[in-house]
Amino acid sequence: MPDLIAALGAVAPLHIGILMALALVAGAVYGFAGFGAALIFMPVASGLVPVEFAVAAFSVSALASMVTVVPQALPDIDRRAVAVMIAAASLSASAGIWVMRVADVTLLRWAVVLVTAVTLIALVSGWRYQAQVNLRMRGLVGVMTGFVGGATGLMGPVMVLFQLAGQDSVRRSRATAVVFLTTTSLILLPLLYLQGLLTAGAVILGLLMLIPYGLGSWAGRLMLRPEREALYRHVSYGLIAVAIVLGLPIW
Repeated sequence: MPDLIAALGAVAPLHIGILMALALVAGAVYGFAGFGAALIFMPVASGLVPVEFAVAAFSVSALASMVTVVPQALPDIDRRAVAVMIAAASLSASAGIWVMRVADVTLLRWAVVLVTAVTLIALVSGWRYQAQVNLRMRGLVGVMTGFVGGATGLMGPVMVLFQLAGQDSVRRSRATAVVFLTTTSLILLPLLYLQGLLTAGAVILGLLMLIPYGLGSWAGRLMLRPEREALYRHVSYGLIAVAIVLGLPIW
């Protein structure tokens, strides 16, 4: 136990408090909108702790979603399509993690901010595609998502753009995002461990964040009202924009 406390001691108490509060907000947005948790968490967290530490801790906290939001989402997904995307993401995530492990820390922080900003701009612009969706396309989306997610901790951008810019109903898009993002976040854990990035300190921080993240996602799900789609999207966009500004490596 002293060794575990010492491992977490590398993170300042103030930063631990900020990260736990951030996890609460991220969880609430995730439960409400079905996406946006990492987009809110990672830009700020990567300025407080190393990117790989933040990715590992956030992936641990994602365990809460398996109880708070995933069970309600499962009946609304196309299980075959989601399984293809998850499998493809799992194959490419290791390459992304390798990039995260060897890349310059400042470059990684800029990458997190830029990927988040591009995603936000595309979402706010209302971009849509008209291509016919098939399993091959879903597999390609999964590969791209896994690589970007492994390198930056942001599993959401590629996949969320694919879902929100498509023709699926809001209900199915949200359910697909919830199941995919939660599952792939958990899949990152053994992949991070194999590359030596799943440290005791990250696991402890993730377990501490699990409670606020779980409470946030549970509360966010309860607040969800289908008729308020525009409201929840605008709130999510606003919070993501704030996270981008706070996460800029210039501070």
